[in-house]
Amino acid sequence: MTTAIVLAAAWGIAVAGCGAWLTDISPWYRSIRKPSWQPPDWLFGPAWTVILGLASYSGYLAWRDAEGPASRMQIAGLFGLNGLLNILWSPLFFRFRRPDLALIEVPFLWLSILALIVALTPISATASLLLVPYLAWVSFAAFLNLTIVRLNPPFAKQ
Repeated sequence: MTTAIVLAAAWGIAVAGCGAWLTDISPWYRSIRKPSWQPPDWLFGPAWTVILGLASYSGYLAWRDAEGPASRMQIAGLFGLNGLLNILWSPLFFRFRRPDLALIEVPFLWLSILALIVALTPISATASLLLVPYLAWVSFAAFLNLTIVRLNPPFAKQ
């Protein structure tokens, strides 16, 4: 039980921490055109905190309810892949200033969340449902990313 709590908390803290560290609200970011319906910048931190908190709790429940080491390894692998894909988006968008490349990465992140939902459903319906806000937020963020790409000149030429 303690292992599950520690692993789930470490995953959430690592993903949130890396994402925050790699997100740079720079003059470049402030200068690109964004849609009028984009949430204020201050909202993204609390939203990700809640979403990754729910995902961490999901991971804890799934680990706790999994039947055996093979199932736990699958859960850890899926959460590990998802965490890496989540973290990858920030440097693509903010550090490399390539929202177009971040947009290409988004479907992989989205599919990793869907894979978690599908894989966790037979283990714990609650764990699976806790990931639905994550999928919804990434869907919204993907549309926002697409809109930013469309509103701005080709990023490869910058």
